[in-house]
Amino acid sequence: MKLTHEKAIELHGFNNLTKSLSFNMYDICYTSTKEEREAYLQYIDEQYSAERLADILKNVSDIIGAHVLNVASQDFEPAGASVTLLVSEAPIEHATSETFEESPGPLPGSVVMQLDKSHITVHTYPEFHPDEGISTFRADIDVATCGEISPLKALHYLIRSFETDVMIIDYRVRGFTRKKDGYKLFIDHEINSIQNYIPEDVGEQFDMIDVNIYQEHIFHTKCKLREFDLNNYLFGYTKDKLAPDEQIEITERIKLEMDEIFYGKNIVQ
Repeated sequence: MKLTHEKAIELHGFNNLTKSLSFNMYDICYTSTKEEREAYLQYIDEQYSAERLADILKNVSDIIGAHVLNVASQDFEPAGASVTLLVSEAPIEHATSETFEESPGPLPGSVVMQLDKSHITVHTYPEFHPDEGISTFRADIDVATCGEISPLKALHYLIRSFETDVMIIDYRVRGFTRKKDGYKLFIDHEINSIQNYIPEDVGEQFDMIDVNIYQEHIFHTKCKLREFDLNNYLFGYTKDKLAPDEQIEITERIKLEMDEIFYGKNIVQ
């Protein structure tokens, strides 16, 4: 059941459906010493500072055509950052027809959408285990929109904005809007999987599984990087500096960390 900006299905009042996209990314690194952990955390703090995260969210705002009303940002000690954007929309007649089409969305370059009663947030969570040599960085991003406009437009850009080993993506449509005859619409577009909105070249890099509750308009997709190169998980050196048995042990630890995040449970070996 698809609506357009001409409102092919005439509504009583305005479309007040709430569409929420939650994007969780995980970056994993092997840090065997205190110095490596500190260097990795410093790198994360620089790479994903509140200032850079605010720039990412402003790009998301541009992609979905939002007008930023307020920005609240904070760097935390010893690590981590949070940014919240409150956004509003221009009159709906100024939006293009592309505005109302669910799709992976563009990379920054043009403003094509508007939204109302909405917010965009990001929170980061760097953490490590001092004995197992694993450091994990997590970023949680939420894009909530009201009306016909879909936050799925931001997915393409968000995926490409973070170095990601595991992604957990949730999409939900809440509330209802009424047709003129009083009939309630609990969703205004067709969707059967978030995977349909992940660009093909990105999807080819990940193993993906869905856990969906279709009757509740709740969609959940987990993604884990397919190809494994140990060099991408060592901080400050390459695997040729390690003995073969060390390479095997570290690889097993990193893959276990990825599997536990992907499946959401501890795995006993």
